[in-house]
Amino acid sequence: MNNIFVYIENEGGKAAEVCLELMTKGRELATTLGVKLEAVVLGENLAGIEHELAKYGADTVWIADDKVFAPFRTLPHTAVMCGLIEQEKPQIVLFGATCNGRDFAPRVSSALYSGLTADCTQLVIGDHKDAKSGREYKDLLYQIRPAFGGNIIATIVNPDNRPQMATVREGVMRREYAAKPGAGEVKKIQWQKFVKDADLAVKIIDREIAESKIDIKGAGVIVAGGYGMGSKENFDLVFELADVLGAEVGASRAAVDAGFADHARQVGQTGVTVRPKLYIACGISGQIQHTAGMDGSAMVISINTDPEAPINKIADYAITGDVNEVIPKMIKYYKQNSK
Repeated sequence: MNNIFVYIENEGGKAAEVCLELMTKGRELATTLGVKLEAVVLGENLAGIEHELAKYGADTVWIADDKVFAPFRTLPHTAVMCGLIEQEKPQIVLFGATCNGRDFAPRVSSALYSGLTADCTQLVIGDHKDAKSGREYKDLLYQIRPAFGGNIIATIVNPDNRPQMATVREGVMRREYAAKPGAGEVKKIQWQKFVKDADLAVKIIDREIAESKIDIKGAGVIVAGGYGMGSKENFDLVFELADVLGAEVGASRAAVDAGFADHARQVGQTGVTVRPKLYIACGISGQIQHTAGMDGSAMVISINTDPEAPINKIADYAITGDVNEVIPKMIKYYKQNSK
């Protein structure tokens, strides 16, 4: 009762990275509230997964281990999550903002007449006073995310309905083992009482898992270009600089929307979250929507014609100038001095 649930998406019994990140955040929230952290795992061949989740502080691991749940199908997953939530009544439920999470988390929220905040960048516990009624609420989940095109940071609360629900993208939260491992007590979900025949109407005949050719999440150095590069041709300078530095290439949403780069390279709230040792932002203004995905970088260098650009507020070094003039000079200097 009133504990915290984290849904553990998995493939072949291996927990998704984002879910382990959410376990770390869930442990922090549970400690603040003085409640238990409970993981919910639906899948097949899940033997031993509780040991891994206990390292992240799971007090309880709810498991439904059956071929019904692998591969993922929306309806049986939704039925079990709704049934278990109604049975156990957690106050908070967290999902990864993956394709599957985006699919069924809103269905769970709608079925339970609760709220769901997507793509949160922060989750903290705090109090709230309703401006109209004057009623005070204690220990609510602050669901924080950029809004209105990234121009503001919104703090969203759900004071009356339970559970409070949120999704978070991979890389936004840090993944760390708990200071003290959880008990990892396994509880078998009696899923048959939640899943109806109609929930099994969809059959998966075949599926193919394609490997992504672009993965910038773990890059140590990233050179990212924005709409300020001016054109797809000029964006080639970003690739050239990245090549001489042995770096990966990133892009802002505006650059991706303009066709300068593939979506897989998009950094920010609607792209990937990165934490490189060095992030070089070329022609990127630095709106909240973008910086939410890279403000954990150890060092940031910005190149921008506008000395007042928002990116300069978080940059360790700011170069004021035209990217089409500065980048070639950086490439030339590095080639001459890196031998």
